[in-house]
Amino acid sequence: MNVMWPRLLTPTHLSQLIRKQKSPVKALQIFNEAKSKYPNYRHNGPVYATMISILGSSGRIVDMKKVIDQMKADSCECKDSVFATAINTYAKAGLLDEAVTLFQNLPKFNCVNWTESFNTLLGIMINESKLETAYRLFLERSFGWEVKSRTHSLTLLINAMCQSGRSDLALHVFLEFNSQCCYPGKETYRILMRGLCADGRLDDATHLLYSMFWRISQKGSGKILRKGLKAPKRCLKQLDLARFHNCDDKVAKNLIDEALIKGGIPSSDSYNVMAVDLYSEGNISTANKVIHEMHDRGFKPTLLIYEAKVEALCRHDSVDEAIEVIEKEMADDNCIPSIKLYNTVMKGLCDEGRSIMAIGYLKKIFRQVGCVPNKDTYSILVDGLCAEAKYIEAGQILEEMLKSSYSPSENTYNSLIQGLCSMERPFEAIMLLEEMVSQAKMPDISVWKSLVASVCAETHTTKVVSAMLEPISKAV
Repeated sequence: MNVMWPRLLTPTHLSQLIRKQKSPVKALQIFNEAKSKYPNYRHNGPVYATMISILGSSGRIVDMKKVIDQMKADSCECKDSVFATAINTYAKAGLLDEAVTLFQNLPKFNCVNWTESFNTLLGIMINESKLETAYRLFLERSFGWEVKSRTHSLTLLINAMCQSGRSDLALHVFLEFNSQCCYPGKETYRILMRGLCADGRLDDATHLLYSMFWRISQKGSGKILRKGLKAPKRCLKQLDLARFHNCDDKVAKNLIDEALIKGGIPSSDSYNVMAVDLYSEGNISTANKVIHEMHDRGFKPTLLIYEAKVEALCRHDSVDEAIEVIEKEMADDNCIPSIKLYNTVMKGLCDEGRSIMAIGYLKKIFRQVGCVPNKDTYSILVDGLCAEAKYIEAGQILEEMLKSSYSPSENTYNSLIQGLCSMERPFEAIMLLEEMVSQAKMPDISVWKSLVASVCAETHTTKVVSAMLEPISKAV
């Protein structure tokens, strides 16, 4: 396909041009040709970000590294998110050393904020159980002016300590917030509170609860102290935290939950945090009680709560209940489903072997204003249909996916091509193979074997099919 170059090339135009390419190789070719065709043209940060994202998502690590080096040589201003994306790509490819090297070389780039890439690398090291390395990274790199906030990084370390059963160390990290001139967020308190309760450190959990209430009272203290805490009188009772002492861990956790909701000022945010957290833990019945209390107090559950509820129900193989949430509960609360929520339900249906019903939700998405299917939507449907051997329907959805400029994964292509071969439909399989190769994706050996077997089965079409395969094999 020939490229229609404009009379005057701008970085925005080039970004749009390379995004439209199905093949990352073709996109890189256009990216490289731009400077030779337009001597006065210079790539900017967004163009580099687009090219790096395309190469990274397609697994072309070597090409991505060359583009990053070119960006460094050009010294154009670039955002921290570009490096966070590259670091993630290296880590997924098992190249953690390359990710570390890139971060260490950030001073050589024209980037003044390293917060996102720092937190990304720290999180990866923690997930890889490289806690000592993560700790050294924090000590060496978190104190520079390039890392604007340390709240997220400290929370990551606290979470790592709690998951390792060392909430005592997590408390020491928590004390660093003051010396780092930053403040813990609600997620920090939630993680540490859970870790302390899990380790049976109920006295420390009690003190942390007091600390949290005190900090809440200090926020906007001028306005709050002048007007008073305008919560209902029943919510301003003295908290009897002495009840924590002579009770087991489960009862203590329930008392803390009760204090977090009823002991302070009831607000939509406090209910949101509690309900989402309970659903993420799989405690559906308790989370439902929080929603009922929200309704009783005049609050409506937010989209975040419904997303968490639907995800929890699907995890517990209660997809029909999740569907009822969308069609009844959310409708009653005038809450519009998001694409994330639809994807969760569709994945649940496909996992239960009900992919045809899941297609019905794709039609609903098209009808809903402001809701657009994304790559995950199509991938879920195609993989689900292939799992049920509904290859014709899967091919139709994949065609819609390509029309929307989304590129299926290699596994998706392999499954569908092999499925079509098993149905003795070699022509459709070869057309898909051609599309796969045009996107610089390499089919598995098993795909070639399936194609050969399918072609041999259709002896009267062998010459025609062989002629179709010849240019594809040369491209590979």
